[in-house]
Amino acid sequence: MAKILIVRMGALGDILHALPAVTGIRAALPQATIGWLIEEKWTELLAAQGTPADAAVSPQKPVVNLIHTVNTARWRKRKLHPSTITEFRGMLKEIQRVGYDVALDFQGAIKSAILGRWSKAATKAGFVDPREPSARFFYSARFSRSGNHVIEQDHAMASEALQKYLGSTRLKLLAPKLPKDASAEAWAEAEIKRLGIASFVIVNPGAGWGAKQWPPERFGEVAKALARHNVKALVNAGPGEEALAEAVVQASGGNAFVVRCSVGQLIALTRRTRLLIGGDTGPLHLAAALGIPVVGLYGPTDPVRTGPFGTRAVALRNPESKTTFSHHRHADEGLLKISAEEVIAAARHLLGSR
Repeated sequence: MAKILIVRMGALGDILHALPAVTGIRAALPQATIGWLIEEKWTELLAAQGTPADAAVSPQKPVVNLIHTVNTARWRKRKLHPSTITEFRGMLKEIQRVGYDVALDFQGAIKSAILGRWSKAATKAGFVDPREPSARFFYSARFSRSGNHVIEQDHAMASEALQKYLGSTRLKLLAPKLPKDASAEAWAEAEIKRLGIASFVIVNPGAGWGAKQWPPERFGEVAKALARHNVKALVNAGPGEEALAEAVVQASGGNAFVVRCSVGQLIALTRRTRLLIGGDTGPLHLAAALGIPVVGLYGPTDPVRTGPFGTRAVALRNPESKTTFSHHRHADEGLLKISAEEVIAAARHLLGSR
């Protein structure tokens, strides 16, 4: 049976965009060996904390058989350190021992393409127009993009690249399966009880870069308005976003609460929220993956390509916003023209409020 390596190391939202295709592969080829090359910090998207990397497929590890981890941030800081070289060589040997038939590079970066090549998989597959153009030279099979959304594109590439193994079986575009972590689920229940909230939304003020970041004060205004409907706001604060989250709390008039949690805990908490409000970033795509309604705030990125997928959603984008992949520090001018009132109206619509 086929042995398939998924190369999508990060980040949170991008991994979630690849997950529907891989969930489809698991359903179509239940006996296949599926491995995933991923950054250590994102492994809870594939398996509950503490689950062995080679454990059998289960609710705690619902899609992949094997998890191969990298830590590129640590390795970059200590490039020539013996421990880095040892870790890197060990990771490559572990992958090569499996004897993968196909490596699917959903990342499209030079580093991911090289790792796919070094996996020694018989077929190294990627897009004909990867994110970093030079990456295509490391592929033995190149595929054109099909579909508007990146989820559709990843699914289409997987379907073409694996045709030899699929035969007449159709690769379905399925909702992604995420792990169930008992300890994270218990934490979420305890946290909700500790805060004394019955009904809540999650707001996510952070973003991958400044141009995608809506002002925290406006998130606070939204939280204050929703509190009139007895809906409180939990503010997701990632590493380094503490000041941003605190600004939301201050502007909310005491109607928002900061939560700091692991990836697994965020999954559990998101399962319990009524709605998520945020920009084009990982937690928004996590909510969409779990079927949670979403209000998406878009500026320099196009919701046609990376908008909420597979759930009830309102994606707000001002006509003045232009699509760009340049990571500007300052908020997009069009994004700043999305008012708090527009977001409140979209949230009320999705929550069913009059």
